[in-house]
Amino acid sequence: MKKRVVITGMGAITPLGNHVDSFWKNIREGKSGIDKITRFDTEAFDTQIAAEVKNFDPQDFMDKKEAKRMDRFTQYAMAASKMAIKQAGLDFCKGNAQRFGVILGTGVGGIETLENQAHILHTKGPGRVSPFFVPMMIGNMAADQISIAFGAKGMNSTVVTACASGTNAIGEAYRAICHGYADVIITGGTEAAITPLSLAGFSSMKALSRRNEDPRTASRPFDLERDGFVLGEGAGILILESYEHAKDRGAGILAEMAGYGLTADAYHITAPAPEGEGGARAMKEALDDAGMAPEEIDYINAHGTSTPYNDKEETAGIRSVFGDYAGKLAVSSTKSMTGHLLGAAGGIEAIILVKAIEDQFIPATINYTTPDPECDLDYVPNRGRNAKVNAALSNSFGFGGQNACVLIKKFTE
Repeated sequence: MKKRVVITGMGAITPLGNHVDSFWKNIREGKSGIDKITRFDTEAFDTQIAAEVKNFDPQDFMDKKEAKRMDRFTQYAMAASKMAIKQAGLDFCKGNAQRFGVILGTGVGGIETLENQAHILHTKGPGRVSPFFVPMMIGNMAADQISIAFGAKGMNSTVVTACASGTNAIGEAYRAICHGYADVIITGGTEAAITPLSLAGFSSMKALSRRNEDPRTASRPFDLERDGFVLGEGAGILILESYEHAKDRGAGILAEMAGYGLTADAYHITAPAPEGEGGARAMKEALDDAGMAPEEIDYINAHGTSTPYNDKEETAGIRSVFGDYAGKLAVSSTKSMTGHLLGAAGGIEAIILVKAIEDQFIPATINYTTPDPECDLDYVPNRGRNAKVNAALSNSFGFGGQNACVLIKKFTE
């Protein structure tokens, strides 16, 4: 039999706040974290906006020497993990460290370090490249640094499935605990990809919004006038734990993770499959895994990137899974507020599901002004609402046809 898996702690570093409480408050209020990029000069770029993390000081979470040896994507993950572990009340010294694990997702890892060190190589020569270049840049280092910091000696893995990375990481952590391979796993996603090279690459693909004159309205999922996604950054970390382990130590339980689906489109390197076929199968797998009917789902946090094809195909995929009930289902994209955190999106969006269940509140899709005939669901336009939320899905779809979906529900004994 599968073990029950519960969520006992959460931590967040986001464009809307560097703590779960401040992040959720701003999500509830429908605020946008998107603005002009401040980290580097964007004058030569077609897109000049992003959802940057603000007022983050790594020394609030680690000493200066440690921070200097970490790329920002690792710093974000470490900070969010410390918050999540504190909320969960975990003491790794009192448990079986070999049953504690770390599974994180990231899309591009330490790309800022890579760019900086490449510049040093070409301007100052190979002798000036940092000896910490490789361990700062490689994508698995966020999970490794967390494992080292807390003494987690169990499974340690990093998932790289583009924009599905965070959701896949949470799903794989859930499965590992379900089947008895671990008792506790620190999981989620982290990303720090607001860099010149990332911005130039996505811009060259025509994937980014160019609404530079009005950044806060640039991300507009499902709206007819959407023109691309907005880069975001940050980390969302959850503590997943077997129900028995959490109960034995008297932990507070926030919600239950009950289902996971992952599929491949096998279609195209960037475009979603027609009619959202691959994403639809991921949603159905998560429902089947949880043993729940479509009508038992109250809310979907959509992938909803604000790109023309993604939003249309995701809508079609939801309709194919939920049938007539799709019209009664609340579907919103919080990327309208946070931008797209790439490999970290699934982490912060899973946190949003937990808070939605906790508060019985569904967040809005902001900037929704002009309906698209091909996007015809209830997208909770512009204002969040108080509503029953006992079970919810989070969708994440990535380049290459990666699809992941998690199902989180209200915990009951």
